[in-house]
Amino acid sequence: MSTHDDDIEFDFFDEPETVEAAQRGRRLPRRDRSGGGSGDGPRRPPMRAPTGIVPLARLVGLIAIAIAVVVALVFWVGACQGKSKHDEYASYASKVRSIAQSSQALGVEFANELIASGLKQADLETKLQTYAQQEQQAYDQAQQIRAPGPLIRIHQHLVDALELRAKGLAGLGDALSQTATVKDAATAAQKLTDQAALLTASDVVWDQLYRLPATEQMKAAGVTGVVIPESHFIQNTDLVSARSFGLLYDRLHPASTGGTGGTTTGKHGDGLVSVRVLPQATDLSTSTATTVKVSANLSFVATVVDSGDFQEVNVPVTLTIDAGGTPIVRRRAIAIIQPAQQQTVTFSNFNLPTSAFGAKATVKVDVGAVAGEINTSNNSASYTVFFTLSGP
Repeated sequence: MSTHDDDIEFDFFDEPETVEAAQRGRRLPRRDRSGGGSGDGPRRPPMRAPTGIVPLARLVGLIAIAIAVVVALVFWVGACQGKSKHDEYASYASKVRSIAQSSQALGVEFANELIASGLKQADLETKLQTYAQQEQQAYDQAQQIRAPGPLIRIHQHLVDALELRAKGLAGLGDALSQTATVKDAATAAQKLTDQAALLTASDVVWDQLYRLPATEQMKAAGVTGVVIPESHFIQNTDLVSARSFGLLYDRLHPASTGGTGGTTTGKHGDGLVSVRVLPQATDLSTSTATTVKVSANLSFVATVVDSGDFQEVNVPVTLTIDAGGTPIVRRRAIAIIQPAQQQTVTFSNFNLPTSAFGAKATVKVDVGAVAGEINTSNNSASYTVFFTLSGP
């Protein structure tokens, strides 16, 4: 074999290695697990973060956001439910308030009618039946009110109170019509008193069985800012007492029908008994000056007596303080007062001028004369006082 042939053979076997080496140069070298290899060693691939950490962090973030959204949604739903509950109770109380106010106003009108001058039995009977119909309408309206769930049973007591008022007024009208044939004033008065007891009971039912339990129920339910209204049909229980109805009977029946008090004989009158300063509990004197300690609770209490033989109504009482500058004048009225009965009238909330302190002042109380009153000498009194600031 020639030298040329040897060269050819050498080139033939050497070329594949060159191609294979070039191909290996284009690929990343593998790490020699046996520890051998070239002197430079195999190349390491670039460091990359583990593939599971980033998705896990993203998942945790999404979960946190979801939790925050759920918590916010829970609070929002709770707030909406709280507002809805409050609105439901407020709407209910508003409907009740309308009935409560109209019923109480009717009670005031009823009282004024009983003590009105020149009262006629036929007119009073008609008025009582009209009042009864109005309370019956209020009763019907109350039955139509839809109370919140926890107040459904308690609301029934409101309905009961209005029913008592309607029945009491209707019963009074019927009893009054029967007095025309009753010769005994005491018997007639008792019939009226028995019927009027339903009106007084209605106030007890409204307060004790309806308003207070309803208020406690709302408190337990966490409802605030909603007030269950009061409604007092009888403002002065003395107005519907047996004694008061006996005097009413005498006013409605002349002596010719057998009434005990229909005669016009007797006297009318009232008088001022005393004036007391509170809270120091000192009676003013018409003969000596009194030191009056001024505080936020300062008040003057006037005691008035019916000194005549008849029931008196709407008796005016006036208190005047003259302590320099413009006099302070306060007026009150006694709705009804029976013969020999004493009643008190309280005057309070005074804003005395600076000139009132350290100088002599005058407090005067006047009790207005009633119809037919002749002797008015005991109707008023003036008192000398010295105002001073109350100590701590």
